[in-house]
Formats: sequence, structure tokens, C-alpha cells
Amino acid sequence: MRVLVAQPNHESGLEQLLEELQQQKLFDAVLYPEGYVTDENGVAVLCDIAKQYNKLVITGYRDRYKKDRALMIHPSGKIILERAKSPMNEPLYSPSVAEADDLQIGYLLCVEILQGLMGLEGQAEHMDFIAHPIGVGMFSEAQFAEWIETATMIALKYKTVIIGTSHADGSYRNCGISIPISYCIDASGQPLYISQNDPRSWIIDLKTGQVDRL
Repeated sequence: MRVLVAQPNHESGLEQLLEELQQQKLFDAVLYPEGYVTDENGVAVLCDIAKQYNKLVITGYRDRYKKDRALMIHPSGKIILERAKSPMNEPLYSPSVAEADDLQIGYLLCVEILQGLMGLEGQAEHMDFIAHPIGVGMFSEAQFAEWIETATMIALKYKTVIIGTSHADGSYRNCGISIPISYCIDASGQPLYISQNDPRSWIIDLKTGQVDRL
């Protein structure tokens, strides 16, 4: 499977996704950040897009209460994972693994990365990869380093690839500091790439480990 990993700006529609789907032959799945879909109506639109282009879509959306929720859509257009975001003082919510045909895909929504080391235990015997949609960039170099270190530990523990990406713009609670982040760490804990302050999209071949720019 080849996964497109995007770092779009916040947008009311799905403009960047639709633009990147014009090169759909290059990838089988797309990973977009937390909250890329801005409302529940957009979820229905995204399901139609997934079906039209026959793509697995992994992202997150904002519900009517402006709360972030997990979202994974099968290439048939069917939602295969949808849930609330886990509160930081509680265990990781289940389900956090979805099945897409012959793949088992783990899912961590933004700050859930800090709950993932223990939280994914028992949810699947094996995961082909873990997706990590992030809302906005890191608010400090220390946070950037912490999240990459945590992602590396998760990859090693579950012996699988983990892929994360944030929006290219916006900042945590409008603090004014944002370091856009995108990364892929393989099952041995080695980075296939770590992107900082570079919002271009990537394509990862999960079978070969090859990484390319879109």
C-alpha cells in the first residue's frame, strides 16, 4: 500500500485533497490531519469522495459541538472507524484499530500519541501500520522531540510503522507558535523521514519503505 501523507492548511472545503487526488494513481490511501473535515456535512462528502476515487481515507473531523473525532473511511465509502477523542486523563478509547480489507490499521488522534504506548494493547494481534493525525504543529522544539520519541517507542513496541502529520498552519490554543510536523517511523524504530517546517506532501510505500514527494 502507498499512503499519501499531507500537511494542508486549514480550509473550509476539501480543496487540497481534491487537488492531490488528481494524481490518484500514485497512492492507495490518504492521511490528513486531525480536524481537516470541519463539520459533519463534510464527512458525508468525504465518504462520497473515498468511494469515487476508491481510496482509504484517514483523518479527523469536528462535530456540531466543535469537538475533534476520529475518522477512517474504506475505499467503498463506508466509515470503518469513528469515535470521540480520548480525554488525556483517561485510557485510550476503543476502537483504535480498524480493518480495511486485509489490513489492520491502528489509529491515534493527535495528543493520543501519549496514550498509545499502553492504550493499543489488546486491540489487535498485529497492526500493519498506525496512523496519527495531528491537529496543528508543535508548540516547541521540546514537544516535537517528545512526540517523535514517543512515536518511535510505539513503533518498536508494536513492531509496525507509524505515520503522523499535522496541518501546515494554526497553533495550539492560538499560542502563535507552530512547527508543522510530518513523520514516518518504521517497525525497527528508524525514521523513514521526519519533516519539520516543510508542509509538502509525502508518499510512503509501506511494502518497500520507499518515500517520495508528491
